[in-house]
Amino acid sequence: MGHAAMAATVVRYLRSSGAPATAAPATRASGQGPAQGPGDAAGPTPVGAHGHHRPRLRAVREDERAPLDPAVFRRVLGNFATGVTVVTAPGGPGRSPAGFACQSFSSLSLDPPLVCFMVGRASTTWPRIARAGVFCVNVLSADQAELCRAFAVSGADKFAGVDHDAAPVTGSPRLAGAIAWIDCAVHAVHTGGDHLIVVGRVEALDAPREGAPPLLFHRGSFGVDG
Repeated sequence: MGHAAMAATVVRYLRSSGAPATAAPATRASGQGPAQGPGDAAGPTPVGAHGHHRPRLRAVREDERAPLDPAVFRRVLGNFATGVTVVTAPGGPGRSPAGFACQSFSSLSLDPPLVCFMVGRASTTWPRIARAGVFCVNVLSADQAELCRAFAVSGADKFAGVDHDAAPVTGSPRLAGAIAWIDCAVHAVHTGGDHLIVVGRVEALDAPREGAPPLLFHRGSFGVDG
């Protein structure tokens, strides 16, 4: 189902349950209680086609969004330990290869085989990967923290002294010592706030150091506190 069809289905569901497809501004008369939004009026809970009661749904208004401290957001989410990868791409004629350290990586689909990673919109490396149209995800091992730091800086020659060869399908740099590598072609790119969500179709993969301990990142540092 395409994005437009999915959106139309959601709108139909909202309307059938008595909820608006878009949020209306809140209104409140002086001396009265909290403003009622659309869908808040008293009435029976809508019943679906199969007799099941469905919750009343409505869009969230901007004035209902709780303020969020970015520092708190980072601190809380930092409790989720992640693996660490380096995403690389070939440079092409006359251009050096590209790469950056990435924690925001995940498998996405088995059929078709898809993975995804997230990259900041302000990244200077992403345009080079996008230009190549392909990339390789290198899953780092616990003894590759220094390699990760080298790929986390901006503006330096990240591949200086780094042993690597070409991934079999795309030619993207495959870093020596990585636990696993996933060779991909860019399949789709979606927006996600201040980041981009890059979906890759897997063309080849292997785990030459399968079973080796992975490099983990937790609460702002490598490793997990015991």
